[in-house]
Amino acid sequence: MLTFIFRRLFSAIPTLILVSLFVFTLQKLLPGDPVLALAGEERDPAVMQYLRDKYRLNDPVPLQYIHWVGNVLHGDFGTSLRTEQPVTTLLASKLPVTLELAVLALLIALLIGVPTGVVAAVRKGTAVDYGANVFALSGISIPHFWLGILLIMIFAVKLQWLPASGFVPPEENLGQNLKTLILPAFVLGAGLSGVLMRHTRSAMLEVLRADYVRTARAKGLFTRTVILKHALRNALMPIITLTTLLFGELLGGAVLTEQVFSIPGFGKMIVDAVFNRDYAVVQGVVLCVAVGFLLLNLLADVLYRMVNPRLRTA
Repeated sequence: MLTFIFRRLFSAIPTLILVSLFVFTLQKLLPGDPVLALAGEERDPAVMQYLRDKYRLNDPVPLQYIHWVGNVLHGDFGTSLRTEQPVTTLLASKLPVTLELAVLALLIALLIGVPTGVVAAVRKGTAVDYGANVFALSGISIPHFWLGILLIMIFAVKLQWLPASGFVPPEENLGQNLKTLILPAFVLGAGLSGVLMRHTRSAMLEVLRADYVRTARAKGLFTRTVILKHALRNALMPIITLTTLLFGELLGGAVLTEQVFSIPGFGKMIVDAVFNRDYAVVQGVVLCVAVGFLLLNLLADVLYRMVNPRLRTA
């Protein structure tokens, strides 16, 4: 298993190089000049020249890339042009917030989507199946910002059960922390649960038609045993893949939800960075999310081998 993990990590190096090239090149294509924003209204030429020299913006682009990659390999993602804080400090402060939100959203999606998909597959063609499909399509179709505003109006304004926005760190008050994240986590999890439900139903329907499932039923095994032990375990392969990809999507794609609920996570930080031409922050966030995707793909491969023993000999 360790050999397999090291081999996969080694094969990810070319991907990381391509991602770094893409991130660095893309930020150069963004309109505007960050120095103009930093120089203030007077835009003193001496100040602008000092800023360009300080952030090495006068160097040739290939040299800027080499300098940036060298710093990243030493754990230095640069300094924010707007706040003058190290990007690593900003990432360390925002990443736990987005991770907690993503984990809660994924748990909600799994708790709703997987059981609903299993029941829909077992009750195929019944009212339960049709209702589950309507629920899944609704979760996929409803925009996150609209659902978030609706939940704020109901649970924060009308019922006053939960806060409308904001974030409280768990080390300060765990109960209040969970209250601030319930609504945004449900908004994200509702959409993902519909996707998980559809894939779980499709995988279960394919497995339930397999010969070994019919044999297990012919032997007189309980229906629950056939479904949970034989069918669901073999249907987990595509669900594992989808779950890891959805978690990676949550890390970098919760922009609108974090904006609606004023959650100080990755999404809100990268939006502010793009508007303020804060190139170093944009590069750091995108590169961090890319590394997260690669690690999640590796985790999916490891889980494959744990779920399916036949892959351990490959």
